[in-house]
Amino acid sequence: MQKTDSGYFLVYRKVWRNKVFRSLIESSVWLYMISSATHQDKTLNFLDSRIFVKRGELIFPLRKNATFWKMTYSEMRTFILRLKRRGMISTRLAQLTPSSNHPRRNITIINVLNYDKFQYVDNEQSAHNQLSPLSNTHSTYKQSTKIPIKNKSSNGIVYTGDVFGDYAQVKIKGKIKWKHKFKDNMPLKDKL
Repeated sequence: MQKTDSGYFLVYRKVWRNKVFRSLIESSVWLYMISSATHQDKTLNFLDSRIFVKRGELIFPLRKNATFWKMTYSEMRTFILRLKRRGMISTRLAQLTPSSNHPRRNITIINVLNYDKFQYVDNEQSAHNQLSPLSNTHSTYKQSTKIPIKNKSSNGIVYTGDVFGDYAQVKIKGKIKWKHKFKDNMPLKDKL
């Protein structure tokens, strides 16, 4: 595994429930990729070879990572292909220096697409313009605040802005109710 520097990146809590990930391990691997990607272009030493990686890339040997994450090689390969099809990553192979017992050696380099959107830089962009790591599209999720949000939907529901877990407080016909944020077909609750 790579040594990572200190710092932070944006991550949404919904990452654990995204349909792209079939297990918590896959969600964890995705977060590992984001956190391990290099924040600037650099040349890294890996198995006696020097490999150039660009901003947002990481060295990701599939077999070694499959073992580390307690996945089979085919499960890891299938997961990587799923991320590629969803447009979340791209991959390339880098040539390592040949050795006597390995004349042709390649290593997988993963590029986290839209990496810059996971890096919040205050003077360049606001938090509302960040990408959601779940869908790789701009997030329309409103931040949880105590300031009332005058967002009225077609069925007369006004969101107050208060959030508790998976529920958002709403006002409908002058009454305060709790609405599930993700499941629209659930009935409104008077109390949590």
